[in-house]
Amino acid sequence: MVKILLIDDDAQLGAPLAAYLRRFDFELDCALTPSAGLALLHRGHYEAAILDVMLPEMDGFALCRAIRKESDIPILMLTARGDVMDRVVGLELGADDYVPKPFEPRELVARLQSVLRRRRNTGGEQRLVFEGLSIDLDTRSVQRQGTTLELTSTEFELLALLAHEPGKVFSRDDILSRLRGHDAELFTRAVDIVVSRLRKKLEPLDCIKTLRNAGYSLAVGRV
Repeated sequence: MVKILLIDDDAQLGAPLAAYLRRFDFELDCALTPSAGLALLHRGHYEAAILDVMLPEMDGFALCRAIRKESDIPILMLTARGDVMDRVVGLELGADDYVPKPFEPRELVARLQSVLRRRRNTGGEQRLVFEGLSIDLDTRSVQRQGTTLELTSTEFELLALLAHEPGKVFSRDDILSRLRGHDAELFTRAVDIVVSRLRKKLEPLDCIKTLRNAGYSLAVGRV
């Protein structure tokens, strides 16, 4: 069973959702508050977390930020009515995907399966080495000039995508399609947000190039 953590203050949501997810080999643990959720994260091994935006103690964005300080676990945000600003803020803080409330349980399952599949599906070479940059696809670790970087799941997947074909220009739509499968209805600004975060973490390396009206490519020499 794949362990998933839900942090949502709706006490009526957890039990029926857990029963539904069990049909797809997911084991769902539930926490009604951020503090309880963080305690569960520290004690147990979870493969993904689902965070509601509207929470007591701190909102889902602050909780996402707190989790990102110590873990790259895939995070799905539950956003009211799919509000665009909620999605933008969540992505800027390192969330991997969003599900608008109210949601169909089957859609949540599809999104969970998608983020977990992307995380596991590296394949091919297991280590990509460039000038000043080393990417280990097996351990999902990245070193920049000898320093290990803390990347979110989506940041790592974007870097790995570009690194598999250095020099190739990927359009925003290409990136959304490759990273999110058929869930690419988000918005192209999401790619810009992730690229901006990744570029900042890769500094002083300047290896992600923007081609106006075309897309992004990795421009750094292989070793």
